Amino acid sequence: MSGSTQAALQAVIEHPLFLIGVTLAAYQTGLALYERSRLAIFHPIIVSVPIILVVLWALGFDYPTYYEAVLPLTILLGPTTVALAVPLYLNLRRIRQFLKPVVVTLVLGGLFATLSTFLIGWLMGAEPMILMTMAPKSLTTPIAMLVAEEIGGVVALAAVFVMITAVLGALLGPWLLRLFHITHPAAWGIAMGIVAHAVGTSRAMEEGEEAGAFAALGMSMMGLGSAVLLPLGVTLWTLWF
Repeated sequence: MSGSTQAALQAVIEHPLFLIGVTLAAYQTGLALYERSRLAIFHPIIVSVPIILVVLWALGFDYPTYYEAVLPLTILLGPTTVALAVPLYLNLRRIRQFLKPVVVTLVLGGLFATLSTFLIGWLMGAEPMILMTMAPKSLTTPIAMLVAEEIGGVVALAAVFVMITAVLGALLGPWLLRLFHITHPAAWGIAMGIVAHAVGTSRAMEEGEEAGAFAALGMSMMGLGSAVLLPLGVTLWTLWF
């Protein structure tokens, strides 16, 4: 490789938008595979993460550098999450019809998702810091990172647990729901929203507008409730024990 070519390549790699372009290209690759195959294993997140990791490793980028470069995309997570209120508004009448079972599902599902994490981690000998990092795994990334910081977890690692939960939810959630013959759009959506947050909501929207609306409701209520109750619960636990 000539010196001028190498210099041009280095200039491209060092450009502030290079890693954003890599991220978008990796996601688009996953999206194309998923749309062609419709297989959960080719979900854009599952495909794009290994691609990005290989690129970062090959080019010698560390995580702080990558995180700083793609910060504009991270900032957009908030408005993107808020935009999920649109299907909620369009299906508001339908949501009112199932208000009581939705509330019961949110309370029981939210408690189980959080308390089971503490229990499993404690039984496996996890340190308190790891428990606090794993606790908000079922929340969407912006909320999970804030909650993890508030209760003494590791913010960056919390985002990893959120991603793992989203991937597993997208892979196993639809299969488990069909295994137990759960086909109602409201039940389908609320389950995916509580367990797999934004990715689950995206997957639920593929099943229909109603399922997507209930998934968005489950995700948002799970995030709101956990953002308030999880730090409060951890504080009370610390004071008492």
